Amino acid sequence: MTRILHLSDLHFGLERTTLIAPLLDLVNAARADLVVVSGDLTHRGRSAQFAQAAAFLRRIEAPLIAVPGNHDIPLYKLTDRIMRPYRRYRDAIARTLEPIGHVGDIRVQGVNSVDPMAWQRGAISTDQVARVTRALDPACVNIVALHHPLQQRPEVDKALAEGAPEALAGFESAGIHVVLTGHLHIWSIGAFQGASGRSLLQIQAGTALCARPGDLQNEFAVLDFQGDDLLVERHIAPMSEPGFRPPEYLRFTRRTGIWQSL
Repeated sequence: MTRILHLSDLHFGLERTTLIAPLLDLVNAARADLVVVSGDLTHRGRSAQFAQAAAFLRRIEAPLIAVPGNHDIPLYKLTDRIMRPYRRYRDAIARTLEPIGHVGDIRVQGVNSVDPMAWQRGAISTDQVARVTRALDPACVNIVALHHPLQQRPEVDKALAEGAPEALAGFESAGIHVVLTGHLHIWSIGAFQGASGRSLLQIQAGTALCARPGDLQNEFAVLDFQGDDLLVERHIAPMSEPGFRPPEYLRFTRRTGIWQSL
């Protein structure tokens, strides 16, 4: 079994301060083989916020990879956003924007979906898709991690990332098994499988720490991969409660070549 822990949308600068210690305790108690953080480590991409985010990440005991989100680049300083959008991210978090994590039979490829020219919307290029698909390991469960979702429910009012439909088609046809995203602050797993299932499973994380009242809750997920089976352990902390509830469990399998819930 290989254990991946998925965090997203920490939003340091607008974080739920009282939840930091409980979150760290649960993350470290999970003893994950790899922690994946899918963007928006900060709320406004400021140096002090990156310092908070970096201090938090240093306290995570497992190996870790992260990709930037649209909140991790300058919003108001347009020159910085255009000329050096990732300077603070690279200085505080990691030099690479598209890291690779390889643990056991799991390979996670990070993709930077931030578009400094659009700020919120995001974009995924054909070059990025080609680079990911060329590097697939046929002996592994291949996972892509990026900030912006590749599909959204009709009620979502944010614009879908440019190139998302093409990226989804390219990833699925190449044999990507799982895509991890964030951005919407809304949990979703298997929402786009359809009646017959699909060979690619999309897991959209809620926000792990953002204190925006409209989000209603914070959460993260632990993903246990064993062969063709996946056990998802979802941890939820409602805004109206002091900490995390006991986890919820969901099971999926791809023994027939497509993902199906059990």
